[in-house]
Amino acid sequence: MALCGGVGAMALPSELIVHIFSFLSDRDKLRASAVCSRWRECLFYPALWTELKLRIGGDGCNGSGSDETAKLEFLMRKFGSFVRELQLELAPVEGNLSPLSNDPTAARMEQPPGGQEAHQRWRDAMATYLDQVLCVFTGIRNNRNLQKLSLYGDTFILQQDGQLDMSRLQQVQQGDKKINEVQQLFMELLSNSRQLRWLSCSFMLGVVTPCSLSCLSNPAAETLQHLSLLDHQLGEQVKSLVSLSELDRLSNLRSLALDFCDFTSELCGLLASPRRAPLHRLSLLLNGAALEFKPLKGTATEDDWKALVRVSANLRVYVMALEVDSSDLLCVLKPSLPLERLHLDSWTTLVTDGALELISQQYNKTLTHFLLLRDAPDLPDLGVNCNEDPLVLLAWRCKKLAVLVVHGYIMWSHNLVAISRLRGSSLRVLNVSEESLGFDPEQSIYVKGDPVLYLMKQVSQSLGRDWQPGMDSTVVLSEPTQHFHRDLCAFSEGV
Repeated sequence: MALCGGVGAMALPSELIVHIFSFLSDRDKLRASAVCSRWRECLFYPALWTELKLRIGGDGCNGSGSDETAKLEFLMRKFGSFVRELQLELAPVEGNLSPLSNDPTAARMEQPPGGQEAHQRWRDAMATYLDQVLCVFTGIRNNRNLQKLSLYGDTFILQQDGQLDMSRLQQVQQGDKKINEVQQLFMELLSNSRQLRWLSCSFMLGVVTPCSLSCLSNPAAETLQHLSLLDHQLGEQVKSLVSLSELDRLSNLRSLALDFCDFTSELCGLLASPRRAPLHRLSLLLNGAALEFKPLKGTATEDDWKALVRVSANLRVYVMALEVDSSDLLCVLKPSLPLERLHLDSWTTLVTDGALELISQQYNKTLTHFLLLRDAPDLPDLGVNCNEDPLVLLAWRCKKLAVLVVHGYIMWSHNLVAISRLRGSSLRVLNVSEESLGFDPEQSIYVKGDPVLYLMKQVSQSLGRDWQPGMDSTVVLSEPTQHFHRDLCAFSEGV
């Protein structure tokens, strides 16, 4: 940029400087702003910062949490009042948002050390989280131009005794006061909003309450097209974050994400009303740990799904099931559910061949994405009691299958070759972890050399591209809730 080095840069009109900035990346904007004070002033022109995508990670125990909070405060002070789209991920523990590399079990199985040091680290991290959430909502509370708000709290690693709830936050100094302030600021933001099209608040502990949505202004209720409200909390006293009366106001909603147990027969009936805009995307999270407190009784029936699909003919559904028994899975996977994406994730529970048989038969015309993940030392064989491997049958029946990910179950090499041949180049993603591969002992009789290299060659030929075993970090993230948040955003984008 030649003019940056000359005196002429200082004499340029502000409109031209802003025009030059509009062609630069965010990083280059910051570099160019070092030319002089006038260029720094133009850096913060609202038209240049209509969208902010941030990922804030910090660790309160080593001081980096306060550094991250200071950066966040600066950005919110400069842009919070006028930014139109804000996408933010908060990770109180540094590095917790790092994507999966080659070992999908590493990040999930890792537990923080016990003792007083770990407890203090937990309290520092949660204090950092509360401060950062306060900072965000303080900055955007009066923003009437906000059109998209997407928030994700990566707080799963901070769970103690398997549960993370509001009582944990109250252990932090001034925790109660900060929680109340956060909730009030969030409701104030909703009441001030006028053009909100996208509202996603996923696993942001202490932010959303069952009363939050009632504060959404009438203009925003008319413009809102995507709604996602999810949290970690378990217990008998935990209520749904989306009530029927509030959902009834959102008549132009095109996309919805919520807990599967909250997708009741009444709610499904409301969405099937012809007075509403048709629903195009529905993302449902089924958490096996929650079924103790929120049973599946009362969720949408087969007739409810039929009624919904009659009104919303283009509806597609994404389901993630975490640690769910196959018996419960069979209860919720109704034949008329237009399932496009299914992610089965567990640590101990097993998916049965019967469940896979039902999935491949019922959703052979709609299923495009299937992820089967299990983090345990043993590797069960899904086809041990079957004439045909259930995953091969799924690939044969589901003609639209474009993404297949398998980890934690034995994938025999000959079955993997069969899958690649059945779907060919239309199978855009085929991820199988190397530790899940199984080879027939008799294969060495007719295959010379390394069996893995031989497998790679065969699968590559069938797919029409180079292939190797392993888990792609851009496809599978180490934290299931983070994966669900990002997937549902991609699933609903552009609807």
